[in-house]
Amino acid sequence: MSRSRRALLAATVALPLFGCVTERTGPAPTRAPASNSAAPPASATPHRLPGMPPDPDPRNVYAPAGPNMLSDQVRGHRNLVYVPHTVSNDVYVIDPTTYKVVDKYPGGEEAQHIVPSYDLSTLYVASSKVPGGGLVPIDPKTGKPGKEIKVEDVYNLYFTPDGKYGMVVAEFFKRLDFYDPKTWKKVSSAEFPDCAGINHVDFTADGRTMLVSCEFANRMIAVDTETRRKLRAFTLDKATNGMPQDTRLTPDGRHFLVADMHAHGVYVFDGAATRQTGFIPTGRGAHGIYFSRDGRRAFVSNRDEGSISVLDTTTLKPVAKWQLPGGGSPDMGGLSADGKQLWLAGRYHGEVYVIDTDNGRLITRIPVGNGPHGLVVWPQPGRYSLGHTGNIR
Repeated sequence: MSRSRRALLAATVALPLFGCVTERTGPAPTRAPASNSAAPPASATPHRLPGMPPDPDPRNVYAPAGPNMLSDQVRGHRNLVYVPHTVSNDVYVIDPTTYKVVDKYPGGEEAQHIVPSYDLSTLYVASSKVPGGGLVPIDPKTGKPGKEIKVEDVYNLYFTPDGKYGMVVAEFFKRLDFYDPKTWKKVSSAEFPDCAGINHVDFTADGRTMLVSCEFANRMIAVDTETRRKLRAFTLDKATNGMPQDTRLTPDGRHFLVADMHAHGVYVFDGAATRQTGFIPTGRGAHGIYFSRDGRRAFVSNRDEGSISVLDTTTLKPVAKWQLPGGGSPDMGGLSADGKQLWLAGRYHGEVYVIDTDNGRLITRIPVGNGPHGLVVWPQPGRYSLGHTGNIR
């Protein structure tokens, strides 16, 4: 987010330990108490979220997003990289074969992330200016934008694993807003007053629970996907002013990884989002998390030191650190379809980095606009999008 927006949000921190849901479709069930309770026994583990596509390989939730496993949904989509800018409020379009900027157009005020739709048919530029905000749809067959859809405070965008709702992370208002993803009419809202700077989300392997980062509260919350009720809250313990960011389920579904910019590393939670289980130091300003196409490595961008840490996803141990020559501010991005390149926005340097995932070599820097943030590399392998800059299963 922009530094001015960060200051404004920090000034609105509230700490009551409850969440409330506003439903237009009827009353919500009784809220489960917030706690750091232990994981339920295996016999109590819930079934998959109804309507969620089955995983063909239970050992790797991202197995359908292997190298070049492009689905029919993305047939005919142009091979392009889209870069949103929070300061210049535009989108730069890059040809990944020439590394040249080939187009530019408005992306909405405070354009934060570019998010693939659940069915992979549309890319959305999420803009979060308050008051205001919206979604600019991009047709990936042409690479061109459509008319902006007015949606309030879209800092980030996700989709429930059954595809039923588009879930807007309304950061300023400490809310998750649920929309019909075809009409973009709001269906319900869930407010979390103790989650100042509500930020990034990922879902358990069964889709039943989401783990949500609270950037300005030094905490995480677990939320029931169906009822939108908070199940648990976790206060993070490695920094008194922690700033949790990207949140990702590991390929084997056994852990969540949470990058924390002020703790300078990655928290580990169990795959059911019931408890914190560890911490992995990576580097200053740990921010974004991406997985290799074979699921064996995690790439963590350390924004404040210009490096990328590589973790073994089986042992959860660091195996390498790649330093950007001359420094930089690697933020959000994604892998190429073949997995051979990692593309990251240089948030405070007005550039994009392209990194060889075999050896960490910086292939090139591409000058772009002011405040590049959550870029997307397109098309991506996989069957359906859970949101952000390409969390695809």
